[in-house]
Amino acid sequence: MIYKNILQIDDDIDDCEFFMEALQAVSTAEYVSIQNPVEALNKLIHKKISPDVIFLDLNMPIMSGLEFLIEIKKQESIKNIPIIVFSTSQFEEIKKKAKNYGADDFISKPNNLNELKKILGHYLS
Repeated sequence: MIYKNILQIDDDIDDCEFFMEALQAVSTAEYVSIQNPVEALNKLIHKKISPDVIFLDLNMPIMSGLEFLIEIKKQESIKNIPIIVFSTSQFEEIKKKAKNYGADDFISKPNNLNELKKILGHYLS
């Protein structure tokens, strides 16, 4: 599927800027980043944002990515938004847990811009 409206939930602003730079190189999709998963969940529930896909970090304060997955799947109106976990975590147990909680895919964050462009190109072109 080609996504045109992307939400990234990640508390690391540098990671968001890196993601946005790669995204702009491979797509004309609309992009929003939110650093606080609680804020993102509230905006989704109240229809203040309506993404086609969510790229979700797992390691965040206040609410972890796994906790976010649990909460979004409880909300009938937004539970079907595809969620791609985008995290530095590479442990198979975490990947399996994310999938069990409803993640559609799992991507380990690359350090290389070209690699990230290639990954995003798979989802956005």
